[in-house]
Amino acid sequence: MIKKEWLSFGHAYRGILFALRQQNHMRIHGVAVIVVCLGAWYTKATSQEWGLLFLAFGLVLSLEMLNSALEALADALHPDPHPLIGRAKDMAAGAVLLAALMAVGVAVCVFIC
Repeated sequence: MIKKEWLSFGHAYRGILFALRQQNHMRIHGVAVIVVCLGAWYTKATSQEWGLLFLAFGLVLSLEMLNSALEALADALHPDPHPLIGRAKDMAAGAVLLAALMAVGVAVCVFIC
């Protein structure tokens, strides 16, 4: 049973590496995470501020990976353009954008407020 759990962690790790290597937006978000972490370290952010930043990072990165997974699955199942698939892809991308904007809001609160 334990071996099965470790294998699932390996699959998850492989998915994260794939996203970082193949998805431009994932790399952009990753750079943003590094920049914000350096800023938080420089400004001596409190543990609560670090916690909020990490929640924001996790939300944005997770949604970016889900968006990429949905796009890949949709393209594999229906390679030709379809209005409903296009709508689903747009909404998933919108979810990432909303999370990224909220993460910017968190960072502004941590660094300016």
